[in-house]
Amino acid sequence: MAITVPLGVPLFLLACLLFGGFEALGRLSGSGWAWMATAGIVHFVIGRYGNYRAMHALGATLASPIQQLSVPIALALALIFLDEVLTPLRLTGFVLVMLGPLVAVRGQKRGTTKPKNGDFQPRVGEGMLWGAVCAVGYGSSPLFIMKGLGPAGSLIDSLAGGLVSYAAAAVVVVLCVLIAGGSAYMRSLDRTARKWFALSGIFVFLSQAFRYMALAVAPVTVVVPIQRLSVVFRVVFGWLLNRDHEVLTATVLLGIAISLVGAIALTISAEVVAPLLPANWSWIVELQWP
Repeated sequence: MAITVPLGVPLFLLACLLFGGFEALGRLSGSGWAWMATAGIVHFVIGRYGNYRAMHALGATLASPIQQLSVPIALALALIFLDEVLTPLRLTGFVLVMLGPLVAVRGQKRGTTKPKNGDFQPRVGEGMLWGAVCAVGYGSSPLFIMKGLGPAGSLIDSLAGGLVSYAAAAVVVVLCVLIAGGSAYMRSLDRTARKWFALSGIFVFLSQAFRYMALAVAPVTVVVPIQRLSVVFRVVFGWLLNRDHEVLTATVLLGIAISLVGAIALTISAEVVAPLLPANWSWIVELQWP
């Protein structure tokens, strides 16, 4: 976090310079600045710390379905505060997303395939705890971003908001680094690890820039489930780069697949599903709550 979070600030500064984001900063209201700063601290500090701790305890693959819980959290907040609606299809997706982590963790306990590195043993309780912290952080931040952008928020406004979010998070992280020992702490980090974290910071910046822009043009209930498709790439790259520390049993992969199907069900629109259903099943897409 000491590398990936502050690195996002100059990258967002560059994006704002290229696309006119500095003018958009002047258009943000006081409450907009506050909402964006809150989103940054919640997502990039609390959520990301939970993410790293969950992956440290479980490996990236096994942590994935637990972190998918951010989808129903985001959906619930959108229903309550943004007047979005719940359909039977989305309710089914919610159930599947909740079921996926249970299947994956059960598979890890009973699975015969262990990580190749015998020194690494998944710590399920710790991973579940930090995975839940990650899910709360990642699931609640879209609401704050939408509040900060407002109904008239544009793509350029979203880049300005991303800069505010990253800057607020960077302030918190830098303070934590100073408490931990400042430059001496940074020098203690492994040189190879620093290179990987720097590369991660660049890719995370790209991800977040597109995420903020997506939230400027689409509802939370569409953007968040699509973003969680990243679990597919997490499994692929975990197998390619870090298989010695990953639990890749069939049941764990099944849990990931279940939560992924649930995330997709949460985002599919009624217009897509309706033509595929018999006439007497139309209530599945027509019924809405509230």
